[in-house]
Amino acid sequence: MGTGHGHDHSHGHSHGHGVTADADRRWLSIALALIVGFMAVEVVVGILARSLALLSDAAHMLTDAAAIVLALIAMRLAARPPRGGYTYGLKRAEILSAQANGITLLLLAAWLGYESVQRLLHPEAVAGGAVLVTALAGIAVNLGAVWCLSRANRTSLNVEGAFQHILNDLFAFIATAVAGLVVLLTGFDRADGIASLVVVALMVKAGVGLLGASGRILLEAAPAGVDPDALGTELACVPGVVEVHDLHVWQVTSSYPALSAHILVQRGGDCHAVRRAVEELLRARHHIDHTTLQVDHTDEHDSPAAIAAAHCADPHGATYRPA
Repeated sequence: MGTGHGHDHSHGHSHGHGVTADADRRWLSIALALIVGFMAVEVVVGILARSLALLSDAAHMLTDAAAIVLALIAMRLAARPPRGGYTYGLKRAEILSAQANGITLLLLAAWLGYESVQRLLHPEAVAGGAVLVTALAGIAVNLGAVWCLSRANRTSLNVEGAFQHILNDLFAFIATAVAGLVVLLTGFDRADGIASLVVVALMVKAGVGLLGASGRILLEAAPAGVDPDALGTELACVPGVVEVHDLHVWQVTSSYPALSAHILVQRGGDCHAVRRAVEELLRARHHIDHTTLQVDHTDEHDSPAAIAAAHCADPHGATYRPA
């Protein structure tokens, strides 16, 4: 009998497109400074202009700042080496951060949605000129922040969560600027509440997307775009393979897929050659570098099912054999 274990952690601490973790932190810190500085100005103007759209933008900017701070903390935790009971380190801290960003987007959307409906039912006078000027300035600031985060590694769900916060804030400022212009030209004060509802819809969309993506990782679902059944069938067609079972494929964190499987090789076959062939297929076609493969020979007197039962008391999932 033989076993094989293939591990390649070369991607664990760097990004495929050349952006380093230090560069990510630098870009996020610059974006944070832009957001916090403008948020203070917007709160003052929003109160003076009695604009719900401006105050909702300021509240959203506060969550932007919190999202970036959370992302920075998660980055530092994820960079810590494995130790003690955390054999993967704290890499999933980034996924928890992304999930927190998604939840805050939905909670804020619920509050703003309620306030927007109230404003539509009971409109208040809005200083359209002040709203327009402040919103235009906000667009410029958010464009700078969005550009900063676009320079970071957005394949990280953690960074993507912060990016979605700020991108939604940019859309919010655009809607607010339109509302300010409408109020200024027509006196239609309900435009302020309508603009807030547009922002709410965008926040719900982004929040649901983040929760769905982070939830798949926490529940150890297969990476997006990977069909486990098709993958198992493909592995079973590698020359020398008799059967593949106990196939599991999941993501440790963003851009870190992992796979484990039990592979049966025909009697007299080269276990090590089969393992190398399977690892190369997974690496070249599916970009899965972290693999744990148990490779065993079948016995001429036993069926593949009997061999599988001997090594896997409680097998999971489907069984795959060559077509």
